[in-house]
Amino acid sequence: MEERFDRPGIQGVLHRPVSPNGGGIVLAHGAGSNADAPLLVQLSRAWAGAGYLVLRFDLPFRQQRPKGPPFPALAARDREGILRAVEAVRQLSRGRVFAGGHSYGGRQTAMAAAEHPEMAEALLLLSYPLHPPRRPEQMRTAFFPDLRTPALFVHGGRDPFASLEELRQAMALIPARTDLLEVEGAGHDLNLAQQSLAAGILARLHALVCYPEN
Repeated sequence: MEERFDRPGIQGVLHRPVSPNGGGIVLAHGAGSNADAPLLVQLSRAWAGAGYLVLRFDLPFRQQRPKGPPFPALAARDREGILRAVEAVRQLSRGRVFAGGHSYGGRQTAMAAAEHPEMAEALLLLSYPLHPPRRPEQMRTAFFPDLRTPALFVHGGRDPFASLEELRQAMALIPARTDLLEVEGAGHDLNLAQQSLAAGILARLHALVCYPEN
């Protein structure tokens, strides 16, 4: 069941599962999109079908204006919006909460987790924008050494924002557990032609949070 979710500072769509498993997932969109991005809609519906309560929401910059990119100087407000969304889902669920998003949304979610390690049990970073296209010298990894939350990167083999090898090298900077799920042949938009992708993501997230401690 899908319903509009409107609380102070949070606007989006809540997917309530018919047979809840207690877990929750929070998804933020990319810089040029909104909560109705086809990628987020398809994943949210699939995961609700698997028993998760899923919230896909508009970041604060998108709540302010329907079009246009975010302002870098106001990114902290987007991270505050992510924290509010995660807390709202945590209040509605009784199990683990996974948080993430596509591109800019995933990046800001990861930065929020670096600042607040208790925010979520694991991160889902779809098409992490490691650097601007054709500008590999502008790496967006300054906070990686501070990240203590397990993170799953889902990345297309043809994503211009990072090659798979660049991403693997960057992930080595993260002290928490990480995993990389390659979507063969996909670009930055992560075309979900593979029906098994949603289930594959869940399996990898579960493996991250259930990994036995040494």
